[in-house]
Amino acid sequence: MLLRFPDILQNPNLSLLQQFAGAFMKDINLGVLLIDLSFHLVDISDTACRILGLSRDKVLGEPLNAIFASLPAEHQLVDRSILDGVIVRNHAMSWMNSDERYDLLLDSNILKDGDGRIVGAYIMFKDVTNLRSLEEQVKRSDRLAMIGQIAAGTAHEIRNPLTSIKGFMQVLNNTFREKEMDKERTYTEIMLTEINRINDLVSEFLLLGKRKDVSYHEVDIHTTLREILPIIHNEAILHNVNVYYEATEDTPKVVADRELLKQVFLNISKNGIEAMSDGGSLTIGVRTETEDRVVLVEIRDSGPGIPNFLIDKIFDPFFTTKSEGTGLGLSVCQRIVHDMGGTIRVSSKGFGTTFTVCLPFS
Repeated sequence: MLLRFPDILQNPNLSLLQQFAGAFMKDINLGVLLIDLSFHLVDISDTACRILGLSRDKVLGEPLNAIFASLPAEHQLVDRSILDGVIVRNHAMSWMNSDERYDLLLDSNILKDGDGRIVGAYIMFKDVTNLRSLEEQVKRSDRLAMIGQIAAGTAHEIRNPLTSIKGFMQVLNNTFREKEMDKERTYTEIMLTEINRINDLVSEFLLLGKRKDVSYHEVDIHTTLREILPIIHNEAILHNVNVYYEATEDTPKVVADRELLKQVFLNISKNGIEAMSDGGSLTIGVRTETEDRVVLVEIRDSGPGIPNFLIDKIFDPFFTTKSEGTGLGLSVCQRIVHDMGGTIRVSSKGFGTTFTVCLPFS
């Protein structure tokens, strides 16, 4: 019989091992599930309830198949094979709970009685989301530093000849216009457009490689967002997208560079709008988490979402799903926010994507 914490308080004669088992399930910062031979849930820790989005009273005694019935087989947290003695060690998996994404490290094994007979099994997992995010951040920082060194050494060498080429192209373009050589003028305009694209790419290189001259001041998030909302609305109209702004009052000010923040919010909003080719909605919300002392700006779209196998790559330099994208936009955004002491999180549950920009306030 598995004992829970309330039982321990009522029975002071329980052995130390039993007291530990009850306190373990109540207080430990691990997700723990205990199942019996009929594949029913016998007990579950509070941490597991929080991460999995379950109510303890509703799931105790229920079959695991029913508890996770809405999930496809490949995303099931527990498999019946565990009762056949299949041992799992350090199995990495992702779990979506509403808009929150968790990275979990999972172990499982069988439980035997004194005679060696299988009486059940346990599943134990640890939330390593922050650790994995830190690891990915370090990797990306290394890659960005390398790209920055390359950019610093080559940007001017690229731009100088491009400036000359662009100047002569503009002269040719004007000459063709004066002589009404429309076909030749069309060619020069195409070349000028491509030269501008190269210049834009070099500019993004430089943003990754070194910090611009930033000016940190106390910034009101609502004011900053309202200044760029007309731009976002105009972009949304072109894609048949509705934009909604949700804001709480009395949001604390953050210390940041206002113009760089605008660049971040515009880039994320533009990505969300472009992801909805058949129209949809983009919602920008602001809220405060006083316990963590951060202001959260959430940008949610109703698009097709980001597949799980891609969601970890979207901040990687040069990764893009757009035919004409450079793959540097989100990398630049992450660099800007990290320099301000904040973070960017992304979650997607098969439909719709939410980007959350977390900025600390003092």
